[in-house]
Amino acid sequence: MSERRACKAIGFCRMTIRYETMRSDDHDLRERMKALAHERRRFGYRRLHVLLRREGHLVNHKRFFRLYREEKLTVRKRGGRKRAIGTRAPMLIPLAANDRWSLDFVSDQLTDGRRFRVLTVVDDCTRECLALVADTSLSGLRVARELDRIMEERGKPKMIVSDNVLYSE
Repeated sequence: MSERRACKAIGFCRMTIRYETMRSDDHDLRERMKALAHERRRFGYRRLHVLLRREGHLVNHKRFFRLYREEKLTVRKRGGRKRAIGTRAPMLIPLAANDRWSLDFVSDQLTDGRRFRVLTVVDDCTRECLALVADTSLSGLRVARELDRIMEERGKPKMIVSDNVLYSE
């Protein structure tokens, strides 16, 4: 059967059967796109398009996006925040003085704009304020010195809590 009769039988135009695409082969562009996407995983198609344009590949942004999708390239999602595995031990209610002390920092600003911090130490059972230390800067050594001073007066606590961080014997 001739081509003309076959096309007439199935209802196709002969031009669609003989059509040959004039689209250029994008193999080198696709390879370079994959290499750049692998090097710069956080770059999306727009930033990769700019990099390729700087290298001399003049490609329409819509065509570039089509190739980007065809290659199944995507920006990697950022990982979530790391969380501690397991469950926390419940915070025990203090039954006697020196069972648990809480320490915290409070900061404020003077009228002239200078900032100051206040270290507060509280006995959780008696709710007694053991120390209030105000200064423009409180170093770790100063905090340790103040805790040592309080321990000389009151004795050593079983645990010290600071912003959900637990320090115990």
